[in-house]
Amino acid sequence: MPELRKDPVVGRWIVFSPERQIRPERYRCEELPPTRPEDDPFLEGHEAYTPPEVYAIRPSGSAPNGPGWQLRVVPNRFPALRVEGELDKEAVGFYDRMNGIGAHEVIVETPHPQLVLEKQNLAGVARVFEACRARIIDLSRDLRMNYVLVFKNHGAQAGATMPHPHSQLIAMPVTPIVVKEKLVAARAYYLEKDRNLFEDILKSEKKTGDRVVFENDGFTVFCPFASRFPFETCVMPRKQSADFQNSTDEDLLLLAEAVQRTLAAYAEALNRPNYNLVLHTAPFRRSRHPEAWTTLDADFRWHIEILPRLTGVAGFEFGTGFYINPTLPEEAAGVLREAVTRG
Repeated sequence: MPELRKDPVVGRWIVFSPERQIRPERYRCEELPPTRPEDDPFLEGHEAYTPPEVYAIRPSGSAPNGPGWQLRVVPNRFPALRVEGELDKEAVGFYDRMNGIGAHEVIVETPHPQLVLEKQNLAGVARVFEACRARIIDLSRDLRMNYVLVFKNHGAQAGATMPHPHSQLIAMPVTPIVVKEKLVAARAYYLEKDRNLFEDILKSEKKTGDRVVFENDGFTVFCPFASRFPFETCVMPRKQSADFQNSTDEDLLLLAEAVQRTLAAYAEALNRPNYNLVLHTAPFRRSRHPEAWTTLDADFRWHIEILPRLTGVAGFEFGTGFYINPTLPEEAAGVLREAVTRG
């Protein structure tokens, strides 16, 4: 019997249709062909193939833009937004426009082209989040920027064009509508109930337990009640924090464990699916907007969404904003929990 569930954050309805379900072992994802070493711009020794690095972890004290690194962050060669210039906001008749100002960077997670995130040790995964933290802090100093989105596209179906493990970061002068919807909902919930929406979600998930995938001292991983996609997970900190960049080194190590264990469970249970990983953190608070997000530190909590690309998005989704999901989150969590235990 199909079931409709409502997302408690943004109010989106999800259609669960178990009749459409495919067994996990039958999922097949499109793999990117391996890049020939001579064509891989992220390979150690190919530093000249990328723009100069803006951040790197080099334990050997090696020179910038040369070999000896564990992780590099470089500007994207084909940026969606460019850092040079001014916003020049203006009206064009009825419409509003501004220049495409921002920053688009690539986090090259490892010198090794086959070392995907779930196969790295915890220190290696934590390095990726350390780089995200460092870059968000640095970009927050640019007063033109209002928000930084960190995301990872893994596999062709998720939008990746390079198989070498990497994530991306885009700083922009506006807050994305998807994030703004969450911010508005979190504030309304807090003002009405004097409670944190995300804390209440976490308490509910821990109380029932049937959607929880993994938990450590810092984070809970669960399949959301109204998951948009089969086997979607949310990685949420157990303590209140609106800003990812305020995470401590200890926080990032615990986050690394939660993400690594979840991705390893995907790899085992779902035949290494393509996926998108998205970090939702708070926008920068600017003095020119003193009235904006005044309760944000109390009502919003940063979190990570991991979205396996096992089903497509088509006319129904585009026409309604709803999603059709063939797998109930309770079942998905059970499969992933078992894989975590085996791992």
